[in-house]
Amino acid sequence: MMGKFATASGLILLLLVGFGLSSVFGPEASAQTSADQSQATPAAPPANGQQPTASNPQSPGAEEEQSVQEGISLRKKEHNYKNWNYNVGAGANVDSGATKSFVRGGGLGGTIGVARNASRYFGLRADAIYEDLPLKQSSIAITGATSATSYLLAGALGPIINIPVSSTFGGYVLFGAGFFHRAGSLNNDTTLPGSACTSFWTWWQGQCFNGSLPLNGHFVNTSQNQFGYDIGGGVTHKMPSGVEIYAEFRLMHGSNNGTTTDVRPITVGVRW
Repeated sequence: MMGKFATASGLILLLLVGFGLSSVFGPEASAQTSADQSQATPAAPPANGQQPTASNPQSPGAEEEQSVQEGISLRKKEHNYKNWNYNVGAGANVDSGATKSFVRGGGLGGTIGVARNASRYFGLRADAIYEDLPLKQSSIAITGATSATSYLLAGALGPIINIPVSSTFGGYVLFGAGFFHRAGSLNNDTTLPGSACTSFWTWWQGQCFNGSLPLNGHFVNTSQNQFGYDIGGGVTHKMPSGVEIYAEFRLMHGSNNGTTTDVRPITVGVRW
């Protein structure tokens, strides 16, 4: 009797213990444990080993267009000068040297030029120049002529250095080589061929032979070529239209066989 009771009590105790364990380690505990494990376990890296990248809000086409626009703006900012400049001007000249001895100052002249710029500051300029060289009355009297014409055609080529001062004012310096063609003619002269060759005749025709004027009378009309140089500078003022007004002064010297031509043109004009 006692043995059966002990056996029944043992079974009841075993059932109570099993029920308690199921309450502790039941479905809710298992779910909590699985959640904890899932939070503690790090996410597996991508199969290719690369880190995930954030999505780009802009499309590739928009980025390319923006880059092109930035490049154009940068080039415009860097290229702040004109590739070509053109100038036209007129004025008068002040003579010097032997030219001053026989030519009166104030002869009219003009200049047409073009410059190819390598940057905002440096360029190469070429000019075609005309200068009237009116003879003094004392020179005309030497020839016995009633009147005379005398002029200079010149070409100049050399560097130009631009000096920006402000948005509207600037300056420049130029220099280079020059080619000079001086010509003239006497009207109704009474000088006899073979006459003594004075300093005027030497300057007028370039040279004399054996100290006398040519017997063929070719001294009435003269034409001679000379090589030399010119140096000068100017100031500029930019108008609202973009055209610049300039004032320029030059020293020009040419020579050949000891005969010289010296002029100092003062020119006012426009360049664009």
